[in-house]
Amino acid sequence: MPARRGPPSRRPRRAASRGGRAEAAWREFAASFARAGMVPPAEAGLAAVEAAEGAAVLLLAPRQALTFTGKCRLRCLYGAVRLLGFAVASHQPGLPVFSPATHCALTLEALPADRPPAADLRQLRAAARAAMRAHRVRRQARVKAMARFSPECALVLLEHLDTPVTRFLLSHPPLSRLFEPQKKEEPSFTPEDAVLASVGIVKCSPDRGLLVSESMFVALEELIQACCAEDEGVPVVLVCGPKNTGKSTFNRYLINLLLNRLPSVEYMECDIGQTEFTPPGCVSLSNVTEPILGPPFTHQQTPRKMVYYGQTSCEQDTERYLDVVKYVFSSYKKEVPLVINTMGWVKGEGLLLLIDIIRLLSPSHIVQMDVYDWKAMAPLTPEYVHLTPGLYTKGKQQAKRKQMGTSGAENWKPSEGEGDASAPEYKLLFVHPEFPRAGVAGEARVHSGILRDMSILGYLGQLQSPDIGAVLPLHSLVPYQVPFSAVALRVIHTDVAPTNIMYAVNASWVGLCRIPDEIRCQTDGPVLLTQTPVCDCLGFGIVRGVEMEKKLYHILTPVPPENLRLVNCLLLGNIAIPNCVLVGQQGVEGEIPYVTSDYNYSILGSGKLKKKKHFKRREYAFECDYA
Repeated sequence: MPARRGPPSRRPRRAASRGGRAEAAWREFAASFARAGMVPPAEAGLAAVEAAEGAAVLLLAPRQALTFTGKCRLRCLYGAVRLLGFAVASHQPGLPVFSPATHCALTLEALPADRPPAADLRQLRAAARAAMRAHRVRRQARVKAMARFSPECALVLLEHLDTPVTRFLLSHPPLSRLFEPQKKEEPSFTPEDAVLASVGIVKCSPDRGLLVSESMFVALEELIQACCAEDEGVPVVLVCGPKNTGKSTFNRYLINLLLNRLPSVEYMECDIGQTEFTPPGCVSLSNVTEPILGPPFTHQQTPRKMVYYGQTSCEQDTERYLDVVKYVFSSYKKEVPLVINTMGWVKGEGLLLLIDIIRLLSPSHIVQMDVYDWKAMAPLTPEYVHLTPGLYTKGKQQAKRKQMGTSGAENWKPSEGEGDASAPEYKLLFVHPEFPRAGVAGEARVHSGILRDMSILGYLGQLQSPDIGAVLPLHSLVPYQVPFSAVALRVIHTDVAPTNIMYAVNASWVGLCRIPDEIRCQTDGPVLLTQTPVCDCLGFGIVRGVEMEKKLYHILTPVPPENLRLVNCLLLGNIAIPNCVLVGQQGVEGEIPYVTSDYNYSILGSGKLKKKKHFKRREYAFECDYA
C-alpha cells in the first residue's frame, strides 16, 4: 500500500491527564502514612516496605498469598512466586502485571523454597541482601526486610508501572478508575496497604481472586502432562462452553502453566466476540512466548496469522466463518501444543457449528466448561459428536436408528465392523466453574461490549509515545495518506450503494488486509470488491477522513511502514470505534468532528450514541458511561 505521511496537524497543548495526577497524588498520600508511622503494626508473615520512590519490597512466607487490584512491575529477588499459574524465579526479568477492577483479581503466591541442602542460613541471607542491593533498594528497607527474612520465604520487588497503553485508557473519563477497587473492603489501613498503594496496587479479599475448582485442577494436570510428554503427537486442546463460564481465564492459566515448561505455545482464537490478542472480530493464530498477566487490552499484538471477519457474531454467515477458521488453522505447523478458544454460542445452530469445528480441527483434548446441570449443552463425548450432524457435516447414522436422548448417545458404542475412519478420537475433560453466578447470562462482571471497546483502545494505545508524558489525542496524530487506487474496498456486513460507500468508510474502523490479486483501477473512484475475500489481515486503523478532490484516504494506524507496504485492501466490518474516542476529543474548538446533536433520526441507520453504565456483578458496580 503506497502511503506517505500527510502534513503535520496542529497539536493541542500538552496537559497531564486527570487520572495521572490523581494516581500520583494518591500514591504520595499513601506513602506518607508509612513514612510517618501513623499506621498500626503489621500482621505476622506479610511484610511490605518502601524500597524507593514508587517501589516496594514484599516478603511472603511459603504458601502465603496476596490478592490485589492495580498494576505494577514484578521482579522476584529471592525464592519463587506464582502468578496466574506462571512461576517467577529470581533469574527472570521484571514482568508487567495488570489486575483491573473489570476482571478477576490476580493472586501472588509464594512457592515452597527449593534450595541446595548444603546452603547455610548465612549464605542465603547474603544472596537475598545482594539481590536487593543490586536493584537499589534503600538500606533502611533492606534492614527491615532482612529482620523478617527466613530461608523459605520469597522476596519480591514491586515497581510502579506506567505504559503508553494504560495512560491512553486512563485518559478517558469512563475508564479513569480502571485499576482502582470499586469498593473498599477493609476498614483498617495497615502498613502494607500504604506501601502497596504507593506502588499502585491495593490488597483485596482472596474471594476476588481466581477460584480453581477441583475439576479444573484435574484437567490442568492432565493437559500439562500430555503437552510435556507428547506420547501421541503434539496435543491440540479445544476449550468450549457457554458464555460466562471462565474459558478465557482457563486458557490464560493453562498457557502460563505450559510456559513454565515449554518455550512457546500456539493459541488459536475462534471467539470473534471476545478476542485475546487482537481487536474484536478476528480469527487468529498467535505464538505465545511470554506469560499472560492481564486482560486482553494489556497485550494486544500482531499474530502469526489473522483474518478480519468483521463482526462479533457469525450467525449471519456461518459458512464464511468456517472458511476463515480453516484458513487460519492451515498455518499451524504442529511443532508446539495448540490451545483453541471457541465462542460461547452453544445453543441451536451454535452447537451444530461447534461440532463442525471439532471435526475440522480434530483436537486431541476437549475441555468442556459448564455448570453441573448441563442444561446449556450436552456432554460432547466422541460418540455424541460422531453421531450428531453438524451445521455443514453429517453424523454417523446407526444401522437401526432409534430415538435416543443425550444419555443414549453418550452410552452408545459401535459394534464390530461398524467403525468409521472419521470418528473423532479425543480425550474429553469436564471443568465445572465454581465462581459466583457462573454460566448465568447477563451476569458478567462487565458488559462484553465494554470489554471489546477496551481491546480497541488497547490497540490504539500503541500510537502513544513510549516516553512518559501527557497523552496525545488521536486527532493530534499525523495520519497516512493512501490513494484510492492503491487499495480495494469492501464492506463486510451489509450492502452499501457505491454512491454512499465513502460516507460509510469515513470515521470508521477498518482492517488493513492483503489480497493476492493485483489492484486494477479503471475509474477515478474507489476500487470496490464484489465479494468478501478470506485474506490475511496485517492490522487495523481509523479512517480519519476522505479527501475526494485528491482521492486520498487519511488512515491512522500503529502498523509499521514495512507492513503497510503490503496492504492493498481495506475491509469495513460491523466493529465501531468506541464512543469515548469520538466524544472525548480534547482541545477541539467548536463542534466535535463526527459528533452532532442536530440530526434527523428518521434516516435509516441513524441513531444516538448508546450509554453503557452500572453493569453489576457480585457486590459492586463498575461504572462505564461512554456517552
